Amino acid sequence: MATTYDVVIIGSGPGGYVAAIRAGQLGLKTAVVEKDAGGRLGGTCLLRGCIPTKSMLHSAELADHARHASDFGVNVGDVSIDLAKVLKRKDRVVKQNAGGVAYLLKKNNVTVFNGFGRLAGPRKVEVEKADGTKEIVATRHVILATGSDPRRLPMFEINGETILSSDELLELKTMPKHLLVLGAGAVGVEFASVFRSFGADVTIVELMDRMVPLEDEEVSKEFAKAYNKRGIKVHTSTKCASLEVTPKGVKARLEPVDGGKASNVTVSHCLVAIGRQPLTTKIGLEGTGVVVERDFVHTDEYGRTGEPGVYAIGDIVAGTPLLAHAASAEAMVAVEHIAGLNPEPINYLHVPNCTYSWPEVGSLGLTEAKAKEAGYELQIGQFPFTAVGKAKVVGDTTGFVKIVADAKYGEILGVHIIGPRATDLIAEVGPLLKLECTVEELARTIHAHPTLSEAVVEAAHAALGHAIHM
Repeated sequence: MATTYDVVIIGSGPGGYVAAIRAGQLGLKTAVVEKDAGGRLGGTCLLRGCIPTKSMLHSAELADHARHASDFGVNVGDVSIDLAKVLKRKDRVVKQNAGGVAYLLKKNNVTVFNGFGRLAGPRKVEVEKADGTKEIVATRHVILATGSDPRRLPMFEINGETILSSDELLELKTMPKHLLVLGAGAVGVEFASVFRSFGADVTIVELMDRMVPLEDEEVSKEFAKAYNKRGIKVHTSTKCASLEVTPKGVKARLEPVDGGKASNVTVSHCLVAIGRQPLTTKIGLEGTGVVVERDFVHTDEYGRTGEPGVYAIGDIVAGTPLLAHAASAEAMVAVEHIAGLNPEPINYLHVPNCTYSWPEVGSLGLTEAKAKEAGYELQIGQFPFTAVGKAKVVGDTTGFVKIVADAKYGEILGVHIIGPRATDLIAEVGPLLKLECTVEELARTIHAHPTLSEAVVEAAHAALGHAIHM
């Protein structure tokens, strides 16, 4: 008798594998379908995104520390980058994490099908294997967790050698002499940070009027100042009109959006980091009740699509952040809803944004501009890392903590951090927003000394008009 699963998940990224583990914990008969060659689990985040890029960023951070080690009384000699070893370590970290995912799925009795998954009618999933054979899997529920790929445009054809997406740049065996980065979002600035630390010249081109444009405007200004200090050339409000492969590398034509004078730059390599596109084609959505707009799937607050029994999570969902931790949170909600529990829907204002470059950026909640748009009268507190003892100890005083609060009730609406360990420090903010904490309550919360987290409590004091150490 053929097996009927309670839930089949298409995709094993941070949405898919978390959904599978939670389903297994809840006693649901669960399967995952993964198309990646060799049956590797973990999806884009683990194999081609979050984990490998952070491994390279850590190598870059170590190189920067080593260059300045003598400032701390530690002599290490000349610093050089062995790109082959950087990539070898990156691959080892990826393999270890992928093995961990496989172990957790097995531990929770999750069946794994290797192949391309698609809907094949009500309560059915088709798995097309590498050899072309197909298998139909019966299931009561389906969770679409197919993720995304780097966005590609016909005018910027990726050749995999000199014009690259983030996928190809992660495998590049030759150190770029001069890297042009199209896009100053998280992906673009992280790779810019890596290769600048590795010794390459770096130029960034951004169509919008500031770097990391999703962040608070003051954070963007501080970020640009730090990158200029590192010798990274930044062109905002600038369009890349064309890319031409030449014997010397890549020639780019840059045009200011205000109609100013165009210029050309020739580089050894170009990274196209202009966003990501959802992977929703060829997964059997045609003829179903699933509503798709610009390749994104529409869902309700529990992840349900318009097709009975079909849920969607992660990068393919319309209107939600393309972030691994958002996908994992959506996975928990969808599976618990399938299991008949009553999960709390996600408040997407409470999903942190993180940029792991140098300097780091972590943010949560409303920016100052968004809070004003929402009609709040604001209470702003800002505290620089230059006034934090631990920041001086570690030798990194770039940036600040900024708190955006409602002046009437003191409720914290958003926190924006740029500086050392910002991506870790932002975790403190989640409970503050969820519990509607006020700046007064935060200011009265004792923080250990000396720590970088003191900048957070000092920003609360600043919002109240009495920062202690500034």
